[in-house]
Amino acid sequence: MHKIAFEMHPSQAAVGTLEQRRPPGCRKRRGLYVSTFAIAPEVTSISTSEAVAREVRTGLTATPKTLSPWLFYDEAGSHLFEEITELPEYYLTRIERSIFAAHADEILREAARGQGPAGKLTLIELGAGTATKTGILLAAAVRQQESVVYQPVDVSETALAEASDNILKNIPGVTVRCQVTDYTREALPLNRLPNTRTLALYIGSSIGNFTPQAARKVLRNLRAQLLPGDTLLLGTDLVPGEHKTEATLLAAYDDAAGTTAAFNLNVLTRLNRDLGADFDTEKFCHKVFWNPGESRIEMHLESLAAQRVHIPANSNGPALAVSFAKGETIHTENSYKFTPAAVEALLASASFKATRSWQDSQHLFAVTLATAL
Repeated sequence: MHKIAFEMHPSQAAVGTLEQRRPPGCRKRRGLYVSTFAIAPEVTSISTSEAVAREVRTGLTATPKTLSPWLFYDEAGSHLFEEITELPEYYLTRIERSIFAAHADEILREAARGQGPAGKLTLIELGAGTATKTGILLAAAVRQQESVVYQPVDVSETALAEASDNILKNIPGVTVRCQVTDYTREALPLNRLPNTRTLALYIGSSIGNFTPQAARKVLRNLRAQLLPGDTLLLGTDLVPGEHKTEATLLAAYDDAAGTTAAFNLNVLTRLNRDLGADFDTEKFCHKVFWNPGESRIEMHLESLAAQRVHIPANSNGPALAVSFAKGETIHTENSYKFTPAAVEALLASASFKATRSWQDSQHLFAVTLATAL
């Protein structure tokens, strides 16, 4: 029997009344027990609205103006990102998936070997989203140990519901325990099962969205929840090199179809909806460049004219009028790129030791297995 459980972090549960319900996408099938536990819709709405208001007030009154990339991922943004991962220019998802397809069994065997208690692996994934690539690793885990518990963690309940539905339908032997929480701010609600070792997945180059200091904080937060001998599988996009030009890198974030531009601009549509702001999305454009000094791609929204945007008063403060000069930008995302040595140093700074690494033949992307010390 497959099982799926939705759980909230205790700090989120405290914000209001909880109810038991089936999230969108979690359908009951014959032979499938579906148990869900989530925040009531009205509580989610209030909590999210307050978080958005706080982030926007902080970011748009800063110099230079910024917005956190988590704001991308409303329902429309999440679907746009899934479209991005299938674009021909966006090699990251395709290449990482090919690495998993070629090496999944080897990765799982390496993770099960080493220090710590013997027994099965439990998989936990940070920022799981719809977990489209994770199924390759879960299938390998089932082949290796007959069954596996998978704990995806994400801020989007809708994405987790879709991920769970796909995994339970396609991979017998997986028990899914979804956890809706912000892993960048909260302690991970890790369920450690008896006689198991944990393999944490942080794939998709998600670590690249954080500054080096913030990336260390995320990994240290994860390390605090693990035991010595547990492992981490980290996906990282690599810097331009012999086989990877700067043009290839830029195209991945500024595709010909304009999907990434729509993804970036959608954040303004979200602010209009969630906060009652009056952004004119026709007066902003998507801007991308490679910053070699910081080893990162930067995404911005550039104001095409001198303008003023109004945000009504809310629980985080009075009404806000934000002025933009022509050419001024809102910095919406960084995507840091790594050398193998930088990956090892980052892992070491959070008390992990890199033990194995897998790359594609063109050295576009790396997947590194590290052991918690």
